[in-house]
Formats: sequence, structure tokens, C-alpha cells
Amino acid sequence: MSGSDTSPVPGTPAPKSRMGDLKLRLLSALVLGPAVLLLVWLGGLPFAALVVVAGLGFLWEWLTITGTARSAPHGILAYLVLVTAFGLQLSGLPGMGLVVVLLGAALVWGLGISAERSPAARWAAEGVVYTGLSMLSLFALREGSHGAVFLFYLLVVVWSTDVCAYFVGRFVGGPKLWRRVSPNKTWSGSLGGLGFAVAFAGLYAHLTGAQGVVGWMALAALLSAASQAGDLMESALKRRFSVKDSSHLIPGHGGIMDRIDGLVAAAILAALLGLAFGGSLMGPVSGFGLT
Repeated sequence: MSGSDTSPVPGTPAPKSRMGDLKLRLLSALVLGPAVLLLVWLGGLPFAALVVVAGLGFLWEWLTITGTARSAPHGILAYLVLVTAFGLQLSGLPGMGLVVVLLGAALVWGLGISAERSPAARWAAEGVVYTGLSMLSLFALREGSHGAVFLFYLLVVVWSTDVCAYFVGRFVGGPKLWRRVSPNKTWSGSLGGLGFAVAFAGLYAHLTGAQGVVGWMALAALLSAASQAGDLMESALKRRFSVKDSSHLIPGHGGIMDRIDGLVAAAILAALLGLAFGGSLMGPVSGFGLT
């Protein structure tokens, strides 16, 4: 299941050849992949900068797709909400950051309706909630003595799901997963991506000396499913607004949303599960028993 839905959308030009697209994707991955891994390993402010840039880019693409003008007051407010919420998290106030995201989304919706009386206001508010939760979750998962280990684990799950689903679906084929939303995705690709993600996660857990490898493999299955759900959700959003790619920032991949749609969904689920198992808002990874 590729991060970017390559199925045709009415009103868009014909797609490039699969081989050419694959080469562009590979070259982009060879450049961006190591950079992301380095920033995850560094943590702290370098990783925070990555989260902010990716988060604001994600929201910009969301607002563009759903029809919020760049100069719209509620659109500008949406960016300010995210920056404020993330600033509070960096200051050690993650609870306040979460409150700002939720209240800010309500304000964005209200301001958008009063200013434009447009349905885009609701989409903008939803974008604030989804992007804000993604940013807070990703940064919180990186915090703590085992944050880097866990975030690398999360990347292993999401990236192996994405890559293996693409190749399994391409070479095995078979029944479509959800033809109306994403005609190119197949059940074989979905299950293949999940299976390989579980296997690679188990190998990663073993190599890092984690306890309860089977448990980490079970968690990988949940996160892989969440990653694919995030991918499908973005495909549904783009099809709803007749858009092929969220933008053209990344050659071969489309935009930021196209590249991290699965990661943000899996990160939110991982943070929620960490909290459910006893972790804290600033360190949900502690709930998984790594510390």
C-alpha cells in the first residue's frame, strides 16, 4: 500500500509510468530517509523542528485540499493553534497543549463559519485536531530514555507496511481492498504489508533486546492496521475533493500528507495505547514497559 494513491482522479493528467514513478520514489527515499533517521536519533530541538515543519506542511496541504484560502482568518488561526500547542508541549505542559488543540479547533470552526459560512470551516477544524494530535503524539513518543528505540520501531512498522504492501499488491494482485476510495490497493497488498511489518518488528525487538517479542509483534499488527487506515483516510479525502496528490513537494511521493499519512495515524494510536497502559502525556512509551 503506497503512501501516495496513484489511482486516476477525474480532471487530473495521466499518471507517469510505474517504473519512472518508482525511480523517483526511490531517489526521494534515499535522500529523506537518512535525514529523518538522523533527526529521530538526535531528538530534542532537531527532532522538534522536524515535527513542526512536517506538521505545518501537513496542515497546509489539508487546508489547500479542503478549500481554505491562504489568507482566510480561520486558516491563519489554525497555524497559530498548532504552534502554540506545540510550544506548550516543549515547555513541559503537554496537557495544556492538548487543550489548546481542542479549543483552538472549535475556534477555527466558529471563525470560519462566521467569516465565510463555508463547509471548509469544518474541514479546517478537523485538520487542526488531526494534525495537532499527530504532532503532540510524535514528539511525546520520542521523549524518555527509550523514546528513540520506540520511534525507530514505529518507523520500521510503518515503512515496512508501506513498501511491502506496494510490492506484494503489485506482484500478487487479487481482489481490491476498497475500490471506490483507492482502486489500486488490494487485499493481498494489505495483508502482505501487515505480515511483513509484524515480522520486521519482531526482528527489530529481538535485535534491540526488548522483552516479550511476541507482544511487540502483536502491537506491530495494530500499528500496521492503523497506518493503512491513515493511508485510506487520506485517499478518501483526496477523492472527495478530486485531488491526486496532496502537493508536489516530494518527487515521486506527492506531498507531505502522501508521505506520512500512515505514520501520523500509527503515532496517535501508539500514544493512546501507551497512555492506556500507564504512560504519561510527556512519555507514553513508559507504558509499554521499556523503562
